[in-house]
Amino acid sequence: MNTVETCITSELAALSGKIGCYYKNLVTGETCTWHGDIPVIAASVIKLYVMTEAFAQIEAGKLAMDQEITVHRRDCVPSCGVLTYLHDDVKLQVIDLITLMIIVSDNTATNVLIDLLGIDNINARIRALGFEKTILNRKLFDAEKAKLGLHNYITAEEVGALLEMMYRGTLISEAASARMISIMKDQQLNHKIPYLLDPMPQAPQIAHKTGEDDNTTHDAAIIFSREPFILCICSNDTDVTKLEPAMGRIAKRLLELQN
Repeated sequence: MNTVETCITSELAALSGKIGCYYKNLVTGETCTWHGDIPVIAASVIKLYVMTEAFAQIEAGKLAMDQEITVHRRDCVPSCGVLTYLHDDVKLQVIDLITLMIIVSDNTATNVLIDLLGIDNINARIRALGFEKTILNRKLFDAEKAKLGLHNYITAEEVGALLEMMYRGTLISEAASARMISIMKDQQLNHKIPYLLDPMPQAPQIAHKTGEDDNTTHDAAIIFSREPFILCICSNDTDVTKLEPAMGRIAKRLLELQN
């Protein structure tokens, strides 16, 4: 095994659950995957695909970034984010909803955007981009559909491919790709892949999106090091307390391999 593969497998092989990992050096093209094609329940990483469709509709003139949307109390769902805890009938621009959806993983903002964009349109975009295993089956916290076994799915490899399109400026457009990366660089949930990188001297910028649920943890990142690379680690049915520190160690070791 090469050093990248050793770095990844030495951390992940002993961990329980369904774990997928995808790495790609965006300069050399070196790629390593560890069960990266296995579909896992998406949690909040599906929000990257919602953001993608939002920018597609903005570029097509169907939406405007500064279009105002009213968030009603009936729209609010639990957990991540801030909108659920604000007053009723908050007015926000489309770009505000996108930003909240990504940087604090706001679930209410996500569901408002899904209604605005349309699930069918989001899934059509996913297919048009060439992703076969990624799917948005329902809004977040839709208990009735969850009881029927309907979940959203991603794979580490397909998320990695989406991030590479973004990095190369080919996801919707060069301008849209740059704006999406800019938003992701402002991520506030930094306890996984970035955790051991942030304190390092000359720490690289990181554009990433996390996801969490019961026994589920994901992080998908572009790390802007001397040789920028993608690292996506996605899991279900795992020990979150062990996998999340492993994510940080993997990222740190991969960065050290470049020095």
